[in-house]
Amino acid sequence: MAFLMTFAVYPVVVVYATIVAALTPGWEFWQRSMILVPFMATTIVFFIVPFITTRFGAFIAGKKRVAA
Repeated sequence: MAFLMTFAVYPVVVVYATIVAALTPGWEFWQRSMILVPFMATTIVFFIVPFITTRFGAFIAGKKRVAA
């Protein structure tokens, strides 16, 4: 799960950071972070996690054992 989340979240972080950096030249890192973090968190919570969960939910939950 951590592997999948890393590959899903990394492009979002890079794209958002690039956009914010282009729109806010001369700002300090903490100022850019205050803009960046809410967008990243919202994207992760409402889009990336549900996408991964619906596709890999069975893998994450594990196989159910059948009583013999």
